[in-house]
Amino acid sequence: MRREAFLHLEGHPPIVLGKEPIVFINHVSRDYFRTMGMQVRAGRPFSVGDGPKAQLAAIINETAARRYFSNENPIGRRFSLPPDWKDPKTIVGVVGDTRQFGLDREVNLEIFLPDAQNPGNSNMLVSRVAPGQNNQAGLSGLSAAIRDQALALDPAEPVYQVVTMNERLSDSFAPRRFQMLLFGAFAALALAIAAVGMYGVVSYAVSRRTHEIGIRMALGATPRDALKMVVRQGMLLALIGVGLGVAGALALTRVMKSLLFNVSANDPATFVGVALLLVAVALIASYIPARRATKVDPLQALRQE
Repeated sequence: MRREAFLHLEGHPPIVLGKEPIVFINHVSRDYFRTMGMQVRAGRPFSVGDGPKAQLAAIINETAARRYFSNENPIGRRFSLPPDWKDPKTIVGVVGDTRQFGLDREVNLEIFLPDAQNPGNSNMLVSRVAPGQNNQAGLSGLSAAIRDQALALDPAEPVYQVVTMNERLSDSFAPRRFQMLLFGAFAALALAIAAVGMYGVVSYAVSRRTHEIGIRMALGATPRDALKMVVRQGMLLALIGVGLGVAGALALTRVMKSLLFNVSANDPATFVGVALLLVAVALIASYIPARRATKVDPLQALRQE
């Protein structure tokens, strides 16, 4: 079970309502952290000794430890939660952070309480699959076994949403995956339009210089010299345009950062690949019309417009 609350630390000033950050309270069993693969960074996990008659225990995540105990050791410190302000809980451990509401969300302040000291709060069962059962057939059989066992323990307790962690992760990724596919499709379309447009513009500009090329060749220039000149000038303009485009793309990657998790928006391979593609298109667009123009008879080229 997860709920929101705010806490009061012993030895700290009283709570100022409206300014104290909200923490998420999770009621878990003693094997929860081992099952979920969450590492205990300090202190200890819950044990059999954390029963109803034992000292009330709690474990906080690293974000809460940094928020409330930036320069202190949180182990052994006590705090109170509503509505049982008179029953302080003692911090016995600190676990690593997890992102409960999506990989693109900020890590929340979290407190974990043993369900043995908070009966009636647990409503979620988590189980770890053995490596040999990590396939679709094994997972399907395990889901059925979990349902049967839960119904055998309490037929009145409804069992629903029996899903694997991979399915939960896939569901959390789905909106971002769709957005990335959409962005990728539009980016590919934009790149294709840019390549076709660049080829058309450069090719047209070079073909318009057939008359100039004819004059140069009539005055003694070799086809190779004319070809090098046209290609060099075309590539200069293309490189300037690509440079400006890359600078603009680098400036606009800030917009993409909110859609990414642990992935840099400034991917060198992508920038280099797109730049090389556009430069190659410009090279072809300059070379082919220029080569065709150098093969035209100079007198015929001079007669053109």
